[in-house]
Amino acid sequence: MLPYETVRYGTEPDQFGQLWPAAGTAPVVVLLHGGYWRERYRLDLMEPLAADLSARGYAVWNLEYRRMGTPGGGWPNLFHDVAAGLDALTGLADRGLDLTRVALVGHSAGGHLALWACTARTRVRPAFVVSLAGVCDLVEAARQRLSRGAALELLGGGPEEVPDRYRDACPTLLLPLGVRQLVVHGTEDEDVPFAFGPRYVAAARAAGDECELLTLPGVEHFALIDPASDAWAEVAARLDGRRDGDAASTQDAASTQPGETCHADPGTCP
Repeated sequence: MLPYETVRYGTEPDQFGQLWPAAGTAPVVVLLHGGYWRERYRLDLMEPLAADLSARGYAVWNLEYRRMGTPGGGWPNLFHDVAAGLDALTGLADRGLDLTRVALVGHSAGGHLALWACTARTRVRPAFVVSLAGVCDLVEAARQRLSRGAALELLGGGPEEVPDRYRDACPTLLLPLGVRQLVVHGTEDEDVPFAFGPRYVAAARAAGDECELLTLPGVEHFALIDPASDAWAEVAARLDGRRDGDAASTQDAASTQPGETCHADPGTCP
């Protein structure tokens, strides 16, 4: 038996996710895979992390989306899919998902999508986002023609040709996100240059966001999604610390306000 359930959030072939349930009610980690938004890369890239996070007590939603090269994939449906996949969690809340404690974790192009999703008008609002070697700046990715011009291909041109698309899709241009952020980057990354991480963090902080940079000396691109790596151990420790700290804060609030119960729709939380 598979450790996850495949759940569809739309009618297109790639509109689905893997739900890795937890025992009891648990915080949720939404995983967004990378691959420079192209068809050949799929959500199975993140399955090792999903298994590790599940073992740590999280409910995990490993999301697929329509990538460039798939029917209807790329701009703008890829972005619509990420938002729809996030909102699909509202229909899964009875599976033990604590939708007040949702973290987004994305790698590479998925790091870009995780940051972008913080600005989408979704009912489910993330409390924390982790970008693992994320393509945080699409303007710079286009200028450097990373991965054979993947950003140009995704948005249908450069920032001078389709500026509105870059304003809608580029996290750096969407700041502040209003969500706590952890940006992780290895200094030996040859797929997304290390400079993307600190440059984005500086911009996020200047815009007023709470944004931490985790620099990993000597670490390359894919070590960040290897659950056996020291790099992932550092990231997971920060996720666990955030989860445990949030749980303690919730207990403290409950002890000081014993008669109050929140009935708000989690999707309306800021």
